[in-house]
Amino acid sequence: MSFDEMGLAPEIVRAVKSRGYENPTPIQEQAIPAIMARKDVIGCAQTGTGKTAGFTLPILNRLKEGKSPSLRALVLVPT
Repeated sequence: MSFDEMGLAPEIVRAVKSRGYENPTPIQEQAIPAIMARKDVIGCAQTGTGKTAGFTLPILNRLKEGKSPSLRALVLVPT
């Protein structure tokens, strides 16, 4: 699956690709569609695998859509 196929706004996909990322990592491939479907996600992956983008891109997408009057997201990450 590519970023283009995940339902993200074209501007977000363009921004991701402009940073040199062509395909999502395994954690992103699993998390992004679930978050886009408004499901809760618990993810675990090693440092450097793209977890932050995995939860941030769908949140940014929802903000861009502007359809939700009050976007709610709770992100808990260990340090």
